[in-house]
Amino acid sequence: MTQNTRDADVAFIQALAEVLRENDLTEVKVKREYGEDDSLDVRVSRQQPQQVMAAAVAAPVAAAPAAASAASADPASDPGAVTSPMVGTIYLAAEPGAPAFVSVGTVVAEGDTLLIVEAMKTMNHIPAPRAGKVIRILVDDGSAVEFGSPLVILE
Repeated sequence: MTQNTRDADVAFIQALAEVLRENDLTEVKVKREYGEDDSLDVRVSRQQPQQVMAAAVAAPVAAAPAAASAASADPASDPGAVTSPMVGTIYLAAEPGAPAFVSVGTVVAEGDTLLIVEAMKTMNHIPAPRAGKVIRILVDDGSAVEFGSPLVILE
């Protein structure tokens, strides 16, 4: 790699970081092609404070208090967390005024729709990865989500 290419790559990464800040994004991922066998894969991300929704605090009491505080501190690390496969807008129901797909306490089968993520004007149904009971809903209807954001926790 030449010094000019390295300098250009550093400038490119700094520009991506600036785009991240200016647009209040948490992650940008880009692949830059230089030639047939020469490319640069860049992922720039920053941590964003976890937003815990007041309506989603209905988690059951765990046997170990330390485990309960760890699970509530970072819902994404919960083994029952269902995360967003894309950046988009969350919808809890099929259309305005319709009943929500799920609520806390709903028992779902594998493949049941939990919610919808709208990305680029496409409605993407997010299925339950396994059967279980919804114990927390971590997002509000109409809120924006990032790739990997925890959406729902299944028991």
